[in-house]
Amino acid sequence: MNRRSFIRNTALVGTTAAAGVPQPAPAAEPTPRPAPPDATGTLARFIVSARFEDLPEAARTEAARSLLNWMGVAVGGSHHETIDIALAAVTPFAGPPQAGLFGRKERLDIMNAALLNGISSHVFDFDDTDLLTAVHPSAPVVPALLAMAEYRKVSGHDFVNAMVLGIEAECRIARAVTPAMQDVGWHATGAAGVFGAAVATAKILGLDQTRMCHAIGLAATQPVGLREMFGSMTKSFHPGRAAQNGMLAALLAEKGYTSSLHGIEAKRGWANVLSTEQHYDAITGDLGKTYEIFRNSYKPFACGLVVHAVIDGCIQLRNENKLTPDMIDRIDLAVHPIVLELTSKRNPRTGLEGKFSVYYAAAIAVIAGQAGEAQFSDAAVTDPVAVALRDRVETTIGKSLAQDQARVTIKLKDGRVLNRFITHAVGSVQVPMTNQQLEAKFTNLVAGILPDDRARHLIDLCWNVERSDDAGDIARAAAAA
Repeated sequence: MNRRSFIRNTALVGTTAAAGVPQPAPAAEPTPRPAPPDATGTLARFIVSARFEDLPEAARTEAARSLLNWMGVAVGGSHHETIDIALAAVTPFAGPPQAGLFGRKERLDIMNAALLNGISSHVFDFDDTDLLTAVHPSAPVVPALLAMAEYRKVSGHDFVNAMVLGIEAECRIARAVTPAMQDVGWHATGAAGVFGAAVATAKILGLDQTRMCHAIGLAATQPVGLREMFGSMTKSFHPGRAAQNGMLAALLAEKGYTSSLHGIEAKRGWANVLSTEQHYDAITGDLGKTYEIFRNSYKPFACGLVVHAVIDGCIQLRNENKLTPDMIDRIDLAVHPIVLELTSKRNPRTGLEGKFSVYYAAAIAVIAGQAGEAQFSDAAVTDPVAVALRDRVETTIGKSLAQDQARVTIKLKDGRVLNRFITHAVGSVQVPMTNQQLEAKFTNLVAGILPDDRARHLIDLCWNVERSDDAGDIARAAAAA
C-alpha cells in the first residue's frame, strides 16, 4: 500500500465511524504498577555514609580471609593459557604500566590489569562463593581495588571498607533477582559483580551520593556473563570484565558523567530487564545491620560448589574403606536439580569441562582422594582410569535435597554397598575452612610461582590488611620478582 492509499483508507475509516458504524470498545487502561522503592538511591546513600569504624570485627576478619583466598587463586591461575592469550590480545593496545599482574612480571594500565587479574582469579573456579546467589564475591571487587591501590595510595582501613561494601552491593543486588535472573541465563558473578566493582572503586574515590548513583547506573548498563559459557575460557572473562566495567563506571562518574539515578529499579532498569522477578527489599533491608560477607564460603575443591557435596562424600567413603577404582562396580548419586543443570557434561574433554562434570568429579574424588587444580588438568580428565570410572557413575534427582546436599552410594564388586549423606560439604559456611586450611590452599596454589619467603610475606600482608598504611603493598608483593 502506497502512502496516498494509506491516507485515503484511513480517512474512510474515520468517515465510517462518524456515520455510526459500531466500533470496538477501547481497551481498558492497564492497572498501573506500584512504584518500586528507590533502591539505587538508598543503596548509594548507605555506601557513601558507611565508615570503616562501623564494620563489625567479624566482617573485617572475613574480609582478610576472602582476600587471602582470592589472592591465592589469582596468583595460582596467573600462568594458565587463558591469561597468556588474553595478555597477548590486550598488550598492543594497553596504556601505561600502572598496575601489576599477580604472579607475573608484566604491568598494564589499571583497566586491563583489573581485567586480567579478575580472569586469573576465576580460571580455576576455585574462588570464594556466596551459596545463596552463586556470586563469586571477590573476583570482580578485589582486582579493581588492588589496581586502584597501586595507582593511588589507599589505606588498609579504606581498602577493607570498600571491599566489604562492594561485596555488600553485588550480593544484595543479586539476591533481589535470584533465582529468576540465573534461570534466564545470566551468570550472576558478571551480571551483578559489576556493581561490586563500581561501588568499591567509587568508595575509594570518595564520590558523593549523586555521583555514587551515577556510578551504580553506569554499572547497571554494563552487565556481562552468559551461563552458556560455563566450561570454556569465557566463564573467567565474566568477573574480569565486571571488574573492568565497574572501575570504568566509577571513574566516569567521578568526572561528572551522568546516568539514570534509578538504574537498578526503573521500569527499563537493570532488575526489570535482566529478571522476571524483583525483590527490592533484599537491596535496601537492614543495611548496616547485617553483612553479605558473612555468607562467603571458600572452596577446598577446584570446581563449582554444586558438586562439592558429591566430592566430599566420595572422598569420605574412599578414605574410610581404602577404595581403589578396580573395587567399584558403580557409583550412584542423588543430587539437587541444579547439579545436573550446571554440571551434566558426560564426556568432558578438557580440564575446564571437567569442572562441569559431576560424573568426572565423583570419579576423581575416589581415584585421587582430592580435587584440587591438579585433578582438573586436561591430562587428568582424559586419563583412561578416570574415564572408565566416570562411565560407571549415574545420577538421579533428589527432590527433597538442598543445593548443597548429596547422597552418595558406592556399590562394590564384592557385593558391599556404601552410603554417605552430605548435609553441608566442607568449605561451606556451616563447615568452614579454617585459617590454617586457607593458608595451606594458598601455599599450594602459589608454589612454583612465588618463592617461599615472598609467599609467606604475602600471606602476612593479607591477614593484616586493615593495619596497612598502603594496601598497594599487597599487589606489589603478589607480582613475580
